Amino acid sequence: MPMKDTVEAIRILAQDHFTGAKHSHDWEHTLRVCKLCMRIGRIEGADLEVLAMAAYLHDIGRAHQDRAKGSLCHAEIGSGIARELLKEFPIPVSSKENIVHCIQAHRFRNSHHPETIEAKVLFDADKLDAIGAVGIARAYLFAGEVGALLHNPDVDPEQVKPYSTNDTGYREYRVKLSRIKDCMLTSEGSRMAQERHAFMEAFFERFLKEHEGLV
Repeated sequence: MPMKDTVEAIRILAQDHFTGAKHSHDWEHTLRVCKLCMRIGRIEGADLEVLAMAAYLHDIGRAHQDRAKGSLCHAEIGSGIARELLKEFPIPVSSKENIVHCIQAHRFRNSHHPETIEAKVLFDADKLDAIGAVGIARAYLFAGEVGALLHNPDVDPEQVKPYSTNDTGYREYRVKLSRIKDCMLTSEGSRMAQERHAFMEAFFERFLKEHEGLV
């Protein structure tokens, strides 16, 4: 099977795992991440076929984490699912292991650190889709999915429990999104993150003023 056909087959298989997915982490997110991977990967010299397959598969474990309200790691679960799926395809063993590693290491909060250039590109692409204008929109989508308030100025965002009514879009920005620009692993990813971060800063500065009726 030509590699381009393998990539397409994996895309189709991956999409099936997003039936009924929450919109903040749906198939559209995966497609945006894949586009970012191709853009960054070309500049950084990554294997674009391995990268595409990893991007399509990177969130296939997300539904398990959502059902567990964050107590499970979708990167760990997804890498296991991907390992089984990849057994059916004529892909070099080293490429399969790289894809699995990319999936394991794309999340902030686990013990796997991106080691290959493909894993670093996927990490950056996934984080870029969490910031900027799209990132803000996704933060509020997620807040709506968990039933959170628009904003609660009376609580410390650092003390809020995830998946609670105070897990607001602003809380997501304060405790997670505002820190992403300093965690990028590629030169191009870092450059793009700086621009997206500046947009978020301006947005939330305005948001807080409007929430208080100051402007």
